[in-house]
Parts: sequence; C-alpha cells; structure tokens
Amino acid sequence: MTMPEDLSRCLVLNTVAAARTLLRRYDAKLKPYGVTVQQFSLLAAIRFNPGDPVTNLAPKIALDRTSLSRNLDRIEERGLVTRIANTGNSRICALTPAGDALLDSLLGEWQLAQAELLDGIGETEANIYLRLARRFSRD
Repeated sequence: MTMPEDLSRCLVLNTVAAARTLLRRYDAKLKPYGVTVQQFSLLAAIRFNPGDPVTNLAPKIALDRTSLSRNLDRIEERGLVTRIANTGNSRICALTPAGDALLDSLLGEWQLAQAELLDGIGETEANIYLRLARRFSRD
C-alpha cells in the first residue's frame, strides 16, 4: 500500500499541482486584458511563426487541436486575428492591428510575471526546472 508521504513525492502529482497554480497565477495577470494563458500563447505563436498553418501551431504551444480551435475562434471573434486561406485545406492566421497591440501589452505583463516568479530562485534552479520540465513534456 502506498503511504501518503510517498504521494507527496510523486513527480506527476507535484507537476500537476505546480501547473495548476502557475496557470491560475498567470490567468489572473492576463484577466484584465480579457485573455487566458492559452490565448496569449496562441497570439504569440501566430506572431512569431508567420505563415505557419494553424495545425502546426498546436504542438508549439502544447494545445490539442480542439483547444487550439476553440481558443482561435474566441480571439478571432474579438478581432485579434484573421484566418487566411492557404494551399489545400490548411489555413494560416495573422494578427490584426488590435491583436498586435494587445500582444505587445501582454508581452510586457508576461515579463513582469516571469520576474515575479523567478524572484527568490536562482538562475541555476530555473535552468534545472526548465530542463526537467522539457524532458518530462516530451512524448
């Protein structure tokens, strides 16, 4: 039988708890702008991967295709992105001027949130965390 102390050392449970906490924290920072973390990452992916078909964006921001479509619909409804026909059935997206302006503000907010999160931990710890998180997130 597993002891509760064993569960407290579970990598999966601790990762899920950390992810939920971080997501709540970042969503709260972005709430005044009317976007979620997923929508922010989607806006950034569109800006920094111009011309990429929508289907190529999902793995870059760790969203399944359904979540990507739902979030894309929401930011398109707000006039932040526009979908453009591409070769075949694929579509590409581009930020509208409103989306560009919003992303500029969001990137500033993200930098502040990152600085707050990193306050109190050293660069070495941050690098170890990132290396482990990337390793664990590989399929």
